[in-house]
Amino acid sequence: MRPPAAADSANAAATTARTILLTSVAMIAFASNSLLCRLALALGRVDAASFASIRLVSGALMLAIVVRAGARRTPAPHVDWIAATMLFAYVACFSFAYLSVSAGTGALILFGAVQMTMFGAGLRAGERFAPLGWLGLASATAGLLYLVSPGVSAPTPRGVLLMSVAGVAWGIYSLRGRGLADPLAATAGNFLRAAPMALVVSAILAGRFHLSASGAMLAIASGALTSGIGYVIWYAALTRLTAMRAAAVQLSVPPIAAIGAVLFLSETPSWRLGIASAAILGGIALVLTSRARPARQTAPAPDDGG
Repeated sequence: MRPPAAADSANAAATTARTILLTSVAMIAFASNSLLCRLALALGRVDAASFASIRLVSGALMLAIVVRAGARRTPAPHVDWIAATMLFAYVACFSFAYLSVSAGTGALILFGAVQMTMFGAGLRAGERFAPLGWLGLASATAGLLYLVSPGVSAPTPRGVLLMSVAGVAWGIYSLRGRGLADPLAATAGNFLRAAPMALVVSAILAGRFHLSASGAMLAIASGALTSGIGYVIWYAALTRLTAMRAAAVQLSVPPIAAIGAVLFLSETPSWRLGIASAAILGGIALVLTSRARPARQTAPAPDDGG
């Protein structure tokens, strides 16, 4: 019979390995959203409005199936139309931004805007940074400014604006999702309410409609798999992650997206993207490690990375 101490050690090791695996898969799924969207839009396989609509509808269906399969007796989640609107704004702006922004650059702008939004909310709630944290915030801000400053390899202003709005919307959505009793059911409900908003935009822009079979499949994969199933995996990982670790591991999303863009989309890496990535991600890491008094201890809602 295995001694209790050895059994506990083996269980702890298995739990840690499972958490690492789930977290890694979730981060790859979130980064893949940028790759799938860029792959679909860059080659004209689908229009941006249709991609957003299909992504939200397929995500809503997948999450509804998962929630129903694991149904348990819990109070119905609070209906939050603001959260649903922020989810719609994120998905719509994300899709239109990738008409003119590369996958790696888009993920970096998105992630930077998300974290800046959440940091700002923390400051407003009374959270204070140590001097090292302020240095990190300055570094991240400088990196974003350098990334979007005029130059040969700078992204288009329209793409930057849309992706920044997407990041702010996702940051607000994440903040509204903290502390929910059943975040998975709440996310499913938000997808269900956001989907009709995207369909309205598709109807308004019907003159630009074009959809190929491959474009539809990429949008479905983004909605049902890398968003829907990705969130399920992320929520499973969150049960073993502290709030700080949950935020810190999301630093991996932009680099994963950038590497994937080079490997699968033949995007050329640039010195501008590399330097900006180091400044932004390094600065955010400093802030995360130096926060003296978090406003809440609850792990944040997942950042999609796209």
